[in-house]
Amino acid sequence: MRIAYVINSLEGGGAALPVPAVTRLMRDHGATVEVFALTRRDGRALAPMESSGLTVQVRAGGEKDHLAAAGWLAERLRAWRPDLIWTSLSRATLLGQFVGRALGVPVVSWQHAAFLKPANRVLLRACQSLSGLWIADSHSVAALTARRLAVPKDRLAVWPLFSADADAPQARAWQPGEPVQVGSLGRLHPVKGYDVLIEALAIMRSQGFRTPHRFELRIAGEGAERPALEAAIAAHHLDNVRLTGFEPQPRAFLAGLHLYVQPSRSEGLCVATHEAMQAGLPCVVSAVGELPHSVRDGETGVVVPPAYPQALAQSLAWLLSRPERLEEMGRKSRARVLTCFGGDAFARAGAEVMQRLPLRPSSAPVRARGRPPGRPATGRSA
Repeated sequence: MRIAYVINSLEGGGAALPVPAVTRLMRDHGATVEVFALTRRDGRALAPMESSGLTVQVRAGGEKDHLAAAGWLAERLRAWRPDLIWTSLSRATLLGQFVGRALGVPVVSWQHAAFLKPANRVLLRACQSLSGLWIADSHSVAALTARRLAVPKDRLAVWPLFSADADAPQARAWQPGEPVQVGSLGRLHPVKGYDVLIEALAIMRSQGFRTPHRFELRIAGEGAERPALEAAIAAHHLDNVRLTGFEPQPRAFLAGLHLYVQPSRSEGLCVATHEAMQAGLPCVVSAVGELPHSVRDGETGVVVPPAYPQALAQSLAWLLSRPERLEEMGRKSRARVLTCFGGDAFARAGAEVMQRLPLRPSSAPVRARGRPPGRPATGRSA
């Protein structure tokens, strides 16, 4: 079986970085896989793909030239002759569906994000029948996909895109006299809610929330919101907050923290938070997507309403006033993510998806070869 894996871009973060682990499992099940990227963007996801043994074809065009992108994809897939087209994110899915129908090739489509642009939601709902199987990266996204795209249950599967690694570096316990290190990993985009986090810190300062221990906040990521966030940090005189840019070593970044914050307005699975739990960190998260199911409020972290800076300020102040409790909460956080998102669970979910692929009648069913399953790639800023 030949699978053409079609992605929007090779941007360092988000949906592109789990591709090596997903395609490794496909290859473990006997498939030949090649990646087709509609545009390059920053290209940071290319090296992990190539180092995993993937061949990646990259289009030289941009993000808005959809007809040209469809033509390029049709030409490349006509030459490569796939048995299945596997798409990720809205643009790749819509163009993959169009090309798949023209070439008579079945299509499988990921749904990663809780947020969809209104136009994309309308188009994906109208075209949902062109994908023989839809795969959600979490149970929360599966429920959204069923509701907003009207995908029936018999064409919907769940494959959580996180496999907890027991050998990941662990955060060091806070020691009296040192600053509490707080951090977050994510694109500097409104959906990640970093403006809400900055407003919460401003509230803590203006309303006299007492935190007897110093703390420092580092936000690792890049994006179009950087100038606005920098301006807000300066306006509120938050000299303990830094935007540190794209983080090439997220595990080391997380291991240097005592507390993780994810103030998102919407999420699907949110790999970064699960990586923070893997590092043994308590997490303060918004009640969106899979986060309130993964983080146990008051036990492994704190769950707050999204876009509610006052609640976020109160939760941060409570935890920062009790940094001696962070280590124990972090141990429970790590134990929970290892239990719920271990490598065996990732492999089982992937195997179930592989058995449900809408193949051409001439394609043989796939069977696992028994090699160790891969883990989703890390190194993201989203």
